[in-house]
Amino acid sequence: MTKVLAIESSCDETACAIVDDARVLSSVVRSQIDIHARFGGVVPELASRHHLGAITPVIRAALQDAGLTLRELDALAVTEGPGLVGALLVGVQAARGLALATGLPLFGVHHLEGHLFSAVLDGASASLPPHVALLVSGGHTELVEVRGLGRYRLLGATRDDAAGEAFDKGAKLLGLGYPGGPVIDRLAAQGNPKAHAFPRSMIDREGFEFSFSGLKTALLVHVQQRGQPMTHAELADVCASFQAAIVDVLVHKARRAVRACGLDRLHVVGGVAANRGLREAAIEAGVADGFTTIVPAMRYTGDNAAMIAAAAAARLHAGCTPSVEVHTSQAIDEERQRIP
Repeated sequence: MTKVLAIESSCDETACAIVDDARVLSSVVRSQIDIHARFGGVVPELASRHHLGAITPVIRAALQDAGLTLRELDALAVTEGPGLVGALLVGVQAARGLALATGLPLFGVHHLEGHLFSAVLDGASASLPPHVALLVSGGHTELVEVRGLGRYRLLGATRDDAAGEAFDKGAKLLGLGYPGGPVIDRLAAQGNPKAHAFPRSMIDREGFEFSFSGLKTALLVHVQQRGQPMTHAELADVCASFQAAIVDVLVHKARRAVRACGLDRLHVVGGVAANRGLREAAIEAGVADGFTTIVPAMRYTGDNAAMIAAAAAARLHAGCTPSVEVHTSQAIDEERQRIP
């Protein structure tokens, strides 16, 4: 059994968790949504400042919830990137301080590799079975072929906006506030997804790349020409149609990726994996095509430190050398992520 404490501070959540392999002993997340909401998005300088104030209390809370002390841990982990550089540095420096004080090995974990492990949290082990991962969040939309720990191949990514960013910008155009994804999801469940014909960009193009900027523009033109929805039913129809345009593209390309890779599993991970429309469509696609669809528990879809800890536990078991290298945009399939 391997107990790992991890810190995650790549964007606007300050998180700390302790796992025993893949079993979560504690997971504490302090969100900054209320701080950034009035700006309509994350302000990097504010995010870094609030990480500084939250990091120590969050670490103490994670240890207390797990009923453990630092002396009872086997390793430490921290998100090393990608993310906001100031926010990352707060978590990395805190983790380095803990490593220096305790002598524990410290593993830097790629944020997206952490999301891959969110699908196996609270499972029997922290190993990754071969699968295609649909990574969807506010900053990333990617399809990744996963053959095991460190064996990742990027199949395709968005050329412009990520799916989560499209949700947030769409919600802003509709006056729904920030973050907009959960609000659109809630309203979409009450609307008609066929009420408005929004574009499905690149859905029939070869390859596995995405584009959502055109959809955002289409919604802007819709609002300019027709005005803001006047009734709750009209708003629900717009949200349902907008969400369906995003979900259709994501699921269509994910299905093709599973077939192209000759695999029988699809994992949908990242913050947008909390979207009920996407979860349901991905599961239905698996039933129709004969593959297994795995989605994390809702509490592990967003940024959290438990997924970072599980990834580090797997790397510790694999005999990887502990190291941390802060970066803001390194791809998940670059050389550093591979297992020697």
